[in-house]
Amino acid sequence: MTPEIKLKAKQAFADSFLFYLKAHYYHWNVEGRHFSQDHKFFGDIYEDVQDSLDKFAEEIRTLGTYAPGVFDRFMDLSQIEQKSAIPSAEEMHMELIKDNEKVLSSLNALFDMLENNHLHGFGDFIAGRIDAHNKHQWMLKSTLK
Repeated sequence: MTPEIKLKAKQAFADSFLFYLKAHYYHWNVEGRHFSQDHKFFGDIYEDVQDSLDKFAEEIRTLGTYAPGVFDRFMDLSQIEQKSAIPSAEEMHMELIKDNEKVLSSLNALFDMLENNHLHGFGDFIAGRIDAHNKHQWMLKSTLK
């Protein structure tokens, strides 16, 4: 397997993991008039992404490389920024929209590499994740309207 595919897979995994972590963080800490709806909504997002992480790591292992598993490595590989401040509920939605775009970008780039190298099983998994993140994007944007 090419080093480029391995690296792109790790980057997409790190983006997904840090997106999951941020959605979970927001689920715990959201406040405001729409608390119940936002709390559940962020919970639905983080649960979906969390449910995909083990399979994602196993697919990386099938490439003959190791899946990242420590926070420093996730931070090195990912485009997703972490902040300790608790934003408003509206800012949480906007942050997740921005970060989900980054996840989609890395997933799409990985998908193209996998398909070009005839790694259709892993590509099928990534296609499913792209569909899931497209739905998250639609729902996040719709919530802010």
